[in-house]
Amino acid sequence: MHNIITIVGARPQFIKAATLSRQFIKYGINEKIIHTGQHFDANMSEVFFEEMDIPTPAYNLNINGVTHGAMTGKMLEGIEKILLQEQPDGVLVFGDTNSTLAGSLAASKLCIPVIHVEAGLRSFNMAMPEEINRILTDRISNLLFCPTDTAVQNLKREGFDSYQVQIVKNGDVMQDAALYYAQKAQEKSRIISQLGLTDFVLATIHRQENTDDPVKLQAIISGLNNINKMVQVVVPLHPRTRNILQQMNIKPSFTIIEPVGYFDMIMLLKHCKLVVTDSGGVQKEAFFFGKHCITLREQTEWIELVEHGFNRIVGTNTDLLQEAFQYFSSKQSDFAVDLYGNGRAAEVAVAEIIKN
Repeated sequence: MHNIITIVGARPQFIKAATLSRQFIKYGINEKIIHTGQHFDANMSEVFFEEMDIPTPAYNLNINGVTHGAMTGKMLEGIEKILLQEQPDGVLVFGDTNSTLAGSLAASKLCIPVIHVEAGLRSFNMAMPEEINRILTDRISNLLFCPTDTAVQNLKREGFDSYQVQIVKNGDVMQDAALYYAQKAQEKSRIISQLGLTDFVLATIHRQENTDDPVKLQAIISGLNNINKMVQVVVPLHPRTRNILQQMNIKPSFTIIEPVGYFDMIMLLKHCKLVVTDSGGVQKEAFFFGKHCITLREQTEWIELVEHGFNRIVGTNTDLLQEAFQYFSSKQSDFAVDLYGNGRAAEVAVAEIIKN
């Protein structure tokens, strides 16, 4: 494959895609990026692309702000037109968004090979739209790049050994990104000094299953308020969640800040003492920067973090959250173990793409 179309729809996917784009350039592969516009992000200006060394998208579909079905349908239509025009050798998708599913569907119906990075991940929770997206994308992909042994085993249990597909464990491209951008973040971010942070816990809340459920949201806020009595809790919070808190008259006592860019997030992760999150990506990033993590979900795709003692799953149970906080407050761990490829995931993936 020498002509690749990469499909992305959210800022984290651009960061993942950039790790492969750098390798594509190195190996002389022609890549064009389609941005579906799934997550409108005001921070994604020209400066964002320059600072992050990310190629500017060749196409922007500007599809957002509609229901899951309408969004996926519009993306499918828009991507199909571009693929018919470009005739690529392969279509590359990441993760589990609507953009991922639409891109893989459009390509597979045109008999264009689909390359899925972050294949094989499972939460085993079919109430999550992301779970549906990742399962369907895996099934219609030709080249499946799995970040972990667990992901490979998930595919084998689902019978992928009997399909005409190629399964490759390449590692996690987010570790590539974290290592690549860590030095840039050190040079560019001022968030730690600007906020005067010293000893603090970093928390993020964004999943709709938590933010849209009054009981769960109240429990999370209460748990973080309790931790905040012992150590400062800092939460970059989306305006939508802030509005929900106001509407429900839920009163946080911890420090709320505006959503942050990737460099600022890296610095918060590097300097915090512990992470509390409902984000899949942040669970891994905590590990990349040597921090324990408490996960505000009932399950995780990254079970190796739990098995190695770096992560605890507490759901929205305030007692379990408090217990995990106390446990990690004194725990020492060796974060040197290689769980995600040690920064070579994109290199392994592109070397394999070239062979196809």
